[in-house]
Amino acid sequence: MKKIYALTLAAAVSVISLSGCQSSSASSGKLTPVTLNEVAHSIFYAPQYAAIELGYFEEEGLDLTLVNGAGADKVMTALVSGDADIGFMGSEASIYTYAGGAEDYAVNFAQLTQRAGNFLVARQPVKDFNWEMVKGTKVLGGRAGGMPQMVFEYILKKNGIDPKADVSIDQSISFGLTAAAFTSSDADYTVEFEPFATGLELEGSGYVVASLGTDSGYVPYTAYSAKKSYIQSNPEIIQKFTNAIQKGIEYVNSHSAQEVAKTIAPQFKETPLENITKIVERYKSQDTWKEDTIFEKESFDLLQNILEEAGELPARVPYEDLVTTEFSKKAAN
Repeated sequence: MKKIYALTLAAAVSVISLSGCQSSSASSGKLTPVTLNEVAHSIFYAPQYAAIELGYFEEEGLDLTLVNGAGADKVMTALVSGDADIGFMGSEASIYTYAGGAEDYAVNFAQLTQRAGNFLVARQPVKDFNWEMVKGTKVLGGRAGGMPQMVFEYILKKNGIDPKADVSIDQSISFGLTAAAFTSSDADYTVEFEPFATGLELEGSGYVVASLGTDSGYVPYTAYSAKKSYIQSNPEIIQKFTNAIQKGIEYVNSHSAQEVAKTIAPQFKETPLENITKIVERYKSQDTWKEDTIFEKESFDLLQNILEEAGELPARVPYEDLVTTEFSKKAAN
């Protein structure tokens, strides 16, 4: 098995300390510090940022510090090394770590997104796009073993396309840099998260022709996890964190794209409000966010199916070891 998540990987990350208005319910006591390392800072994770901006973590008595890990491998490294208390990333990372023999492995305790969050961007607008059009083309893809790339390959296979024989996929470009590379490369397509997909459209350098989230179906794309030992020692922190995320989900699912965009705008100061609104609406329209954070067994089984098809899973791992729904069920009630 590929050593995707080498624990010795040095991760250079910048810490962003995020503070909100302290609520009356938290003002009587000291807030508990919690460090969250996220895979990327993207509007795709709107419920998390709504929870931050609306003070839901403070209401739960938590002082949250957010770190942008810039990749699931780096997030897992930070989590295992103790530099982060909670990691937010694709759950394939926890599977790799467990399968690699780690004793104090990461356990998923809350799922956030149920769709892939990236889009296929072409050079020109394409009317009535179908995946057959990708055959014989060059695509800027993602890192081997990562959810973006594996879901892309999963869709190709669903449409009878061999990712290795029928398409030239360039996986040499670092996460977050493919949009910039696309403008000067000879690739026909690129697979992009927001706000990069919309950014390419606005500058006339690319056009969204397909949603991987829609075409792949429901997939447990990102979830929150912590080391088994941390969860056992700090169940009250995990519960409070999950409660805050649940409140963020409920807010996003019950408010308009315009309202959500205005709420999370401080998290994306370099992105115009109208662009944030457009992106939130795009994600809302494809049913991106769950109504709760419960990570179901069926979803975990599907994730392992995708990993197997991608050749990244030598043996299946037990759902009962890698997922707990205890905190999510309490938060949803």
